[in-house]
Amino acid sequence: MRKTTLRRVALATASTLALGLSLAACASGGGSSSGGGSADDIEAALEKGGTITYWSWTPSAEAQVAAFEKAYPNVDVKYVNAGTNTDEYTKLQNAITAGSGAPDVAQVEYYAIPQFALSDSLVDLSSYGFGDLEKDYSAGPWSSVAFDGKIYGLPQDSGPMAMFYNKTVFDKYGIEVPTTYDEYIAAAQKLHAADPNAYITNDTGDAGFTTSMIWQAGGQPFSASGTDVSINLQDDGSKKWADEWNQLVEGKLVSTVPGWSDEWYKALGDGTIATLLTGAWMPGVLESSVPQASGDWRVAPMPTYDGTPVTAENGGGGQVVLKQSKNQALAAGFLKWLNNDPESIKVFLASGGFPSTTADLESPDFLAQTPEYFGGQAINETLVDASKNVPSGWHYLPYQVYANSIFGDTVGQAYKNSSDLNEGLQSWQDQLVEYGNQQGFTVK
Repeated sequence: MRKTTLRRVALATASTLALGLSLAACASGGGSSSGGGSADDIEAALEKGGTITYWSWTPSAEAQVAAFEKAYPNVDVKYVNAGTNTDEYTKLQNAITAGSGAPDVAQVEYYAIPQFALSDSLVDLSSYGFGDLEKDYSAGPWSSVAFDGKIYGLPQDSGPMAMFYNKTVFDKYGIEVPTTYDEYIAAAQKLHAADPNAYITNDTGDAGFTTSMIWQAGGQPFSASGTDVSINLQDDGSKKWADEWNQLVEGKLVSTVPGWSDEWYKALGDGTIATLLTGAWMPGVLESSVPQASGDWRVAPMPTYDGTPVTAENGGGGQVVLKQSKNQALAAGFLKWLNNDPESIKVFLASGGFPSTTADLESPDFLAQTPEYFGGQAINETLVDASKNVPSGWHYLPYQVYANSIFGDTVGQAYKNSSDLNEGLQSWQDQLVEYGNQQGFTVK
């Protein structure tokens, strides 16, 4: 999941999702009633066994399925990689709309869970005793799977944001590690003046990054209660971020290299992109994809507006049980093992995942890791601290997948023209209000 945000540019298929998620379809989840089971039903189902299907693209999926089947030999889990995020969501929504063909368990990112929950497609896992597991997870990821009085899944990873920076570049140009955004902008100006080919970061307009940055700034632009939706992308936090980030965009102080491209990896390796403000899943990406920069990079807390520690989540997700499942208790048992059993989490961490479970976040062994890639820095100490500084109260739209798909045509134009981000946010808001009302929401 740590790489799911990498591919959000591939959202052209979101119209298919949007069609299936219109309110006309909300009354039908395409399956049997949700919940209704118990923790005892899970144990009985695991003992009896059976076959379930699991859709996921996380790198650890196959190894986790193998470990589960070893622990529960009566259960056959058919693992399917149905594509990454939107590719999978489109297939998933098509199956929901058709009333058949959905998996028993699916991987879904946090930003997309409300959309599937609203269409009444997910099992409420409360009756299976999943509420007792809340204490096992950090607050941000838990609130992303448990809302409106229901539990729609279990968190797998998390993405508390931190600043990854190239210490070699900073040392070369005498740049201090910024702790505030004023200092960050000053560092951007100093770096680009010293080397016109170097930039403090890249940003060509990414919806996930923008919403995370607004979250960190204290914004709460989206709220929803059933089909009543409120959107204000000029609330105090949204405007605070846009006004600050405008200094980089309008000043042409951010690289226009697209994220996750070959050119981007090269820039991270040669120092022409000096920082990344991103989720805690980033170390594995750097180590595997930018090996030439080993020893150059370090991790620091996110810059803030006034020096008070605060960050946000960026990326991450969990797994859900679909109402179409003909064996919901068995599916719930697999999901519980997948994201709560220490043996499964050990497999997940071995693939480079960043945990959402408090036991792992507080583990002395995890905190003490000093990867050579990061110059022997105990980076997890910084990343775990970040997970404790995520403001509560953030909500995504119940049609966030669609919202992200039109970001490039709205806010993205501000990046293209080096113009005011506030105008782009207003355009995004206008289109989201119009779309929501067309779909049967009451949006203001």
